[in-house]
This record gives sequence, C-alpha cells and structure tokens, in this order.
Amino acid sequence: MNTQVQPGPGAVRAAAPAWRAWIVPVLYVLSWFALYSQLEPATDAFMRWLAATTGMAPSSHLYGAVSFFAFEVPKVLMLLALIVFVVGVIQTFFTPERTRAILAGKRQGVGNVLAAVLGIVTPFCSCSAVPLFIGFLTAGVPLGVTFSFLVSAPMVNEVALALLFGLFGWKIAALYLGLGLAVAIVAGAVIGRMNPVKLVEPWVFDMPAVHGEDGGMSWQARFAQGWQHVRDIVLKVAPYIVAGVGVGAWIHGYVPQDFMAHLMGKSAWWSVPLAVLIGVPMYSNAAGIIPVVQALLGKGAALGTTLAFMMAVTALSFPEFMILKKVMKPRLIALFAGVVAVGIIFVGYVFNAVM
Repeated sequence: MNTQVQPGPGAVRAAAPAWRAWIVPVLYVLSWFALYSQLEPATDAFMRWLAATTGMAPSSHLYGAVSFFAFEVPKVLMLLALIVFVVGVIQTFFTPERTRAILAGKRQGVGNVLAAVLGIVTPFCSCSAVPLFIGFLTAGVPLGVTFSFLVSAPMVNEVALALLFGLFGWKIAALYLGLGLAVAIVAGAVIGRMNPVKLVEPWVFDMPAVHGEDGGMSWQARFAQGWQHVRDIVLKVAPYIVAGVGVGAWIHGYVPQDFMAHLMGKSAWWSVPLAVLIGVPMYSNAAGIIPVVQALLGKGAALGTTLAFMMAVTALSFPEFMILKKVMKPRLIALFAGVVAVGIIFVGYVFNAVM
C-alpha cells in the first residue's frame, strides 16, 4: 500500500507574487516627492521663526548663510536618498565580474567609450581602485581602457549627477556628464596609445583571473541591495555634505561677488589651471564639493572654471594616488594625473569661451 504523507500547514509556502516587491519602493518614491515639495515652505517658515526669535535681520550676511545651510542640507540628503537607491538597484545588473567580462578583449576606441559609460553605473571608490585595476588587467582588459574606467567611475557617478540635476537642472547635469565622459575617453585613449605597460608593477600580471556571475537576482533582492546602497552611501557622505554645505553657506553669505568673479571669472586666463591645482590636493567627493560649486557659481565664478575645479577634486586625489602606488610605478601615476589634468583644463577653457 503506497501512502503519501501530506505536508502540514505552513510546510509549503507559495512564492510571493513578483509585484509585491514593488510596493515599498513605489510608496517610498511617492513619499519622497511629497516631502521634497515641502522643503522650501518649511525652510521659509523656519527662517521666519529664527528671525523672530533671535532678531536676525533678513538682509544680514548671517541670515543668508543660515538660510542657505538650512535649505541645502536636507535637499542634498533627500536627493541622494532617492537617486542612490535607484542606481543601487541598477548596479545589481553590473557586478565587477560582469563589467570585466564586458570590457575584456575590447579594442582601443570602442573599449574606451564602453569603459567610460560603465564607470557611471558601476560601484567605485578609492579603496577599490587596486582590486579593480588588477581584475581588469588579469581579465584581458587593455591598459588604456582600464584607465578610462578609473577616470569615469569616481568623476561621473550617481552622486555627482543626482546633485547636479537637483541643484542646477538637467542641462548642467548633462553638460557635466558629457564633459566627464569626454575626459575619461580621451585620457584612456592617450595612455593606451603610449602603452606604458612597463610602468605597471610586474606582480600584477601574475595574479590569477577571477571569474564570477550574477546568478540571477530577484527584484526583492535587487531592491534590498538598493536599500543597503542608500544606508552605506548616504551615511558615509553625510559629514561631507554638512561640511560642503557649510563652506558653501559661508561663500554665499560672506564672500563678495566681485572678488569671486575676479578670482574664477572668464577674464582671468589663469583661473582654470589655478582651479585644477587647488582641486587636486583636496580630498572630497561629489557630495561635499557640489554645494561649494553652487555657491561659487552664485557669486560669479565662470561655469567652465567651476566644473574644472569639481572634476579635479573628484577625479584626481592624493589618497587615490597613494593607493595606486601598490600597482603602478610613480611615473605611470604622474602620467595618469598629467593627462587627466590637461583634459580638464582644456574643457574648462572651452566652456568658458562658449558659454
């Protein structure tokens, strides 16, 4: 007699419909827009209360600085919380393994363009520069293509584009996107043409190639990765945001417009190289530097000079150079920095001339 044992209650649970995974993200986005629309009225109400309580004159420098700070900090944090979540979900489709597989064997030119575009949506920070560099070369990615990725990923990332879009609109964000991609593509192509393979530490090429796959993620898992992305990035960059907005508030409230226009205006030929030189030793990310950029533009700084300054801060930093010393000889790091700096300066001059 063949008897089948029936499972008890709860032993077998039907898979939840895929649409249920979208409920929380959709509610999150709707709530975000509802709160974001109230930022300006809430800031105005707060400043009126502060003026009435402290006697602060609305025409004073301090009032302008505090008003800038009170509005920009929550605005920037909210922009990050939304865009970083969306990009965090998108990045689940572009694991480091998959990125290496896409770029492996690509020729110069097409490979540089593809690497620069992938740099926008692929997770990257200074601490991951060495493993990415090693992984790309051992997977067969050409050196010049690898450099296009190394330039694009920190400079043209979701944080930079989200904040530029929220603070300046889509035209400035698109302009920065195009400029960043152009610098990354050209810099990688130039370095690839020079082919300075001898300036890479020999042990890098002895590392075994690592292969892996995404394995296929459910939407629930992808959204979970997006939430984790928000927690990691927003909490990490929050101090930079507060510091950057603080500097921007001081510039907005106290720096005379004529002074900034003279220092970073179109009329001074040396303003673009000076902006790049000032930006290189600064260690900040897009979240910390964009509020400063906003204040500089508001005080009369030229757009090309300001974008050159921002690019130098985000794409060329001493901490990253120190990390890259593990896999590159100093001459290659200097070549990398020099080519990128020249590209940034050229971009600054061009846009100061045409805009």
